[in-house]
Amino acid sequence: MACYLGKAGYDVEVYELRDDLRVGTIPGGKSINLALSHRGIVSLARAGIIDDVMQMAVPMPGRMIHARDGSLVFQPYGRGDSQAIHSVSRGALNALLLEAAEQYSNVTLQFNAKCTGVDLNAGRATLLNTQTGDQKTVTGDVLVGADGAFSVIRRAMQRIDRFDYSQTYLKHGFKELTIPAAEGGGFRIEKHALHIWPRRSFMMIALPNADGSFTATIFWPFEGRNSFEEIKTKDDVLRFFDEQFPDATPHMPTLVDDYFANPTGSLVTVRCAPWYFKDKVVMLGDACHAVVPFYGQGMNAAFEDALVLDDCLRESPDDLDRVFSRYDQLRRPHVNVLADLAISNFVEMRDRTGSRLFLLKKKKERILNRFFPSWYLPLYTMATFSQIPYGEATRRAKNQDRIVNVVVMILLLVLMGMFCTWIL
Repeated sequence: MACYLGKAGYDVEVYELRDDLRVGTIPGGKSINLALSHRGIVSLARAGIIDDVMQMAVPMPGRMIHARDGSLVFQPYGRGDSQAIHSVSRGALNALLLEAAEQYSNVTLQFNAKCTGVDLNAGRATLLNTQTGDQKTVTGDVLVGADGAFSVIRRAMQRIDRFDYSQTYLKHGFKELTIPAAEGGGFRIEKHALHIWPRRSFMMIALPNADGSFTATIFWPFEGRNSFEEIKTKDDVLRFFDEQFPDATPHMPTLVDDYFANPTGSLVTVRCAPWYFKDKVVMLGDACHAVVPFYGQGMNAAFEDALVLDDCLRESPDDLDRVFSRYDQLRRPHVNVLADLAISNFVEMRDRTGSRLFLLKKKKERILNRFFPSWYLPLYTMATFSQIPYGEATRRAKNQDRIVNVVVMILLLVLMGMFCTWIL
């Protein structure tokens, strides 16, 4: 958003809670690699950095499913390698975006700035320098809240009359692990795939990095059977991974250290309305619609927020109330649909990707898409490889499946009628 506003000529001040990640080592340990797809690509292209991003991205045209016995099944996402999602390092992408924003003389970046309070009517934020302890207030024509799932700006908006807000947590958490590059470089497992070890009530995934390593993430229940609660010792870790992920364990020499060193994260869904306050405050991304990561659209949807807000600003630059209202109308209903898709896809990835019925369903979708490419588009294809709004994509997918089911029933009735006639 800072890149878009800077390019449009606005004076922009960016206040970042963390340190400048370009100064030292990019932090890890509590992240899930980003899956960049069409919506994000279009948004980054407008920011002028897509070529640099794609140079460090690893294309993933499908999922590689790992059964407990070590057998593998590759499931393509779309038609050929052209329909691929791209694995991108979160830290490296953030560094590129900081560089891009800083290229504009009218954009300034200030780090270690913790927002401690907001006056919505005045467009004023109180900021604490986390290194020196100094505190100051800043005032702008507009405050843009891109401050994450636990947004301070959203918390201030929650005191507004008739502001709707909800947050829900999954019973599962996540922890980051590492599959390092092979000795001498190269990838230990298939490079061009998003790897999934589905185990019904839990799973592990791994996304490739350009240096040959994989960022692996386990998604386990916090409590109960096969949970974080059960794994307490080094032996517990090794025994569990040997039983559940036997083909992965040999590729994870730092497994035990990673497991106990890296924190366990939670998975939250945030919904709220509206996303703006008068012509003074507007929110983007997780601040107004945090989603769980299982549809691979969290970052892409947030970048698309910025793209749509930029479009609205170009249309009505002198009427910010109209700009924010239009942006809210265009985005909020569809991202609420995405939140539901992300939760349901967790069940799909964890429980169904290894089943024959699921494989048959995906094969049916690919066949229909091949023979009727302008009419039949799988829901995942519309969400991931197009800019069709999420709600519209969901409605279209339901209508398509309804028509297919009716046609199949009619064909079965016709065949049954022909068979009965032949018997008579």
